[in-house]
Amino acid sequence: MSEAKVQTFCDKMRIATREVHNISNDLVVAKLAFGFHNDKVWADGVLAFYDIFLQLEKSMVTVRNNCGIDNLITPDIARTKAFENDLNYYLGNDWIKNHSPRPSVVKYLSHLKELEQTNPILLIAYVYHLYLGLMSGGVILKKKRQFMKKLLPFKNNDSNEGNNISDFGFNEIGILKKQFRDKMNEIADGLSEETRQQLIDESKVMYSLNDEVIRSIKGANAVVAKTIIYTATIAVVVGILFYIYKR
Repeated sequence: MSEAKVQTFCDKMRIATREVHNISNDLVVAKLAFGFHNDKVWADGVLAFYDIFLQLEKSMVTVRNNCGIDNLITPDIARTKAFENDLNYYLGNDWIKNHSPRPSVVKYLSHLKELEQTNPILLIAYVYHLYLGLMSGGVILKKKRQFMKKLLPFKNNDSNEGNNISDFGFNEIGILKKQFRDKMNEIADGLSEETRQQLIDESKVMYSLNDEVIRSIKGANAVVAKTIIYTATIAVVVGILFYIYKR
C-alpha cells in the first residue's frame, strides 16, 4: 500500500484559500471574459497591477535583508521591466509622466508598505500568489488573446508585442512553477506555525484587494456589449444565408 502524499505548505495554502480564489476567478471571468482580447481593456489591466508588482519587487529586498530568506523573485520571473515594456507598447513611451495609481491600487500599496514596516515576511504571500498567477492564468489569457484576435474583427497580431508580462522566455513554465513552489515550501518550513497561519490569512486579504483592483479595470463592460452585438449579428446573417440556401 502506497504512502499518503505529504501535504506541503503550498498545498495547505491552496486548500485554505480555495473559496476566495474561486470567487476571484469568477470575477476575472465576469469582468474579462470578452474584454481580454481588447487592447484597451488589456492595457488598463496591466496598468492597474503595474504599481503592485513594482512595489513587491522593491519590498522583497527588505524581506530578504530583515527576514534572512532568499528572494522569491528571481531574475527569471521579475516582472517590472516586462510591465513597462507592455505599457510602452499600448500607451506610448510617455505614459509614466501622467500616471498615478487608482484608488484601489493606492489602498493596496498602502497595505503592502504597512506590512513592509510591521511584518515584512507576510509579503511573500503576495509574491507567491501574484507571480504564480502570472505563470498560470496570465499565460492562459495570453494564448486566448492570440486565438481570439484570429476570430474577431480586431487587429490580427501574432507577435509577442504587448504580451511581455506573461512571457517567461525559454523557461519551461511547468518547471518554473515547480521551482517557485519548492522555494516557497522551503521558506515556510523554516517559519513558525503562527507565521505560516498568518501567511494563509494574509493570502485571503490579498484576494480581496485583488478583487477591488480587478473591478476598477475600465472598458470591459462596454466590450462585452459590443461582442454580444457582433456575435448576434453574425448569427442572424448566418441564419438568413442558411434560410436562403435551403429554400
